[in-house]
Amino acid sequence: MTCRILRAADHRRMPWKNGRGETVEIAVHPQDAGLAEFGWRVSMAGVTEDGDFSLFPQIDRTLAVLTGEGIELQVQGRPVQRLTPDSAPLGFPADVPTSARLLAGPISDLNVMTRRGAFTHRLARLAGAAADPWDTVPEWRLLLAIAPVALEYAGEAVALQPRDALFCEGAEAALPLPPAADLWLIEIACA
Repeated sequence: MTCRILRAADHRRMPWKNGRGETVEIAVHPQDAGLAEFGWRVSMAGVTEDGDFSLFPQIDRTLAVLTGEGIELQVQGRPVQRLTPDSAPLGFPADVPTSARLLAGPISDLNVMTRRGAFTHRLARLAGAAADPWDTVPEWRLLLAIAPVALEYAGEAVALQPRDALFCEGAEAALPLPPAADLWLIEIACA
């Protein structure tokens, strides 16, 4: 199986680009790439105060709220968007000024970022049903647990704890997904 479990305890922690917080990097391509040269990146962050997002030139970003009451995002040129743990993820260009306002206390979020023109991605919550098909064949797939999860994938039993991720590459990234709950689905393809 070309899948492996990325344990929460092993995720790389690093300061935000703007220095105002910490991000937990789940996966990055190429492996060990820095903030200026990644092709794609999946990370989580705790947000404890209102403020501006870091700018990432030529990057498309999708954000989902994992915990907390929620956040309002003001992406330049768009109406204010309210995100909560129950709302759909929001995609926006990461090179456009964006500010955040917490609704009521800290949150944690999930970010997927891909280099525009080189990669594309989708982020979706799995809540007990099979995922809707994507019109693109993914080359990478991550299943991020938000609670303890047991599932069968590629003929193997997989047990994930909160914030663990199942990471698959190549043909196994495009296998049909079993119905599952308490997971976030991240799929990435070359553009």
